[in-house]
Amino acid sequence: MSVSSQNLSAEPGTVRAQVKPVLKPAMKSAGKPTGQPAQPHSTYHRYRRWIQFACFLIFVALPFFNVMRFDIPRERFYFAGYELWINEFGILFFTLLFLLYVIAAASMLYGRIYCGYLCPQMIFSEASLAVEDKIKRFVNKRFIKLDVTKRQWINHAMFYAVLGAASVFLSFVFISYFVEPRDLARRLLSLDIKTAGGIAGAATTLITFLDFAFVRQGFCKTICPYGYLQGMFGDNDTLVVQYRDGDGKAAPKDCIECKKCVRVCHMGIDIRKSPYQMECIHCGECIDACEDVLGRFGKQGLIHYAWGERGELLSDKRAPLLRRLGLRDGKRMVVMLLLLFYASGLFAVLSMRDNVLVKIAPVRATLYRLGDQGQIYNTFRMTLANRQSKDAEVRLSLQGLPEARLELPQPLQLKAGQELQMQFEIVAPPGKVPQGINHFEIVSRAMPGEETTTTKMTFITPTEKKQP
Repeated sequence: MSVSSQNLSAEPGTVRAQVKPVLKPAMKSAGKPTGQPAQPHSTYHRYRRWIQFACFLIFVALPFFNVMRFDIPRERFYFAGYELWINEFGILFFTLLFLLYVIAAASMLYGRIYCGYLCPQMIFSEASLAVEDKIKRFVNKRFIKLDVTKRQWINHAMFYAVLGAASVFLSFVFISYFVEPRDLARRLLSLDIKTAGGIAGAATTLITFLDFAFVRQGFCKTICPYGYLQGMFGDNDTLVVQYRDGDGKAAPKDCIECKKCVRVCHMGIDIRKSPYQMECIHCGECIDACEDVLGRFGKQGLIHYAWGERGELLSDKRAPLLRRLGLRDGKRMVVMLLLLFYASGLFAVLSMRDNVLVKIAPVRATLYRLGDQGQIYNTFRMTLANRQSKDAEVRLSLQGLPEARLELPQPLQLKAGQELQMQFEIVAPPGKVPQGINHFEIVSRAMPGEETTTTKMTFITPTEKKQP
């Protein structure tokens, strides 16, 4: 480039004004061929946010609709619309065992996807970080004239105030899984810290506040038992987040050492070191970060979801559907069949259980009682339990005992969730029932639903002594 003597003799500022620097195209495209669009990047971050929001709504809704809730004061367990009583411990035990089996099976197939997408600890920890960051930016924007120390005080005060209100709400929802929500709301409004429910609510609020203010993901890194057990469930076909690049010898590496995958990681790890780091929760944030950066260079990302350390990529559309769903070998097929069989059996048992429980047993402290006119009375003990959310009525009838009748008012009315214990007598006219032990049936019919229960019983009458 030539410059005239007039320009050379001018002031330096004049020269700078006339000679314009030329920007290199490489600085604009960052090594990307001119006119080539950036590669589309994945959206696992967006998926996580939608899934986590859905999980939050489910977490809030479950106790209020009795989908899954323990009611400790009333000794009830609500699951999938069924109200299980404490005396149904067998069904309750196998229901909880089924939920644990689901978690174990999901861990074997999909690794720690639960941690990254569904875990309440992770969801609320990330929400806490997001709220703290937004408050900090708001304070720095609105109170820019104040010094740094004052802005920090305002930031902490606003964040702890928001977190305190959120802790009360989350604790209320959590305790609602164990205490009826309306009863718990009454205790909360009366500032009850004397009963077990009030003390549990106050303690949970304090723990929630400390957790999401100071611990957060530290819980997942240190003491979460699921994180340690995950290594026992996984194998070479379990879904992991993996970094794949050239070995640096046969071909140069594509990684540009931007370290954005490290900066976006909530757990503070470098996924390039290993896909089996205990802190990794398989959230996919590093996948989005890598594809976003390398996409600007017209390249594919180097971090992927993969089935095992060197297995097929989750994004590989050429694989068969079952393999893409995680059913990659016979072991996984057996696990899913067992899970399906377990679920079918559990819900069959739940559907076959009686909504109105009727239990009848004879009282044999006295075998029988004779009336003034020779009637014969036998005494029985009965337990009725309405194990549903609506009122019911029960009618009893006798079969196989001629002209006998029940000495109790009918129908028997039961409120929703009510349990009734009572004694009643069956009376038979003299000479109508054979002497000795007579077998018969008590048939109970519960409304609504026309549920029928048949109980086999014995009726004892006096026997005549033979003359010697």
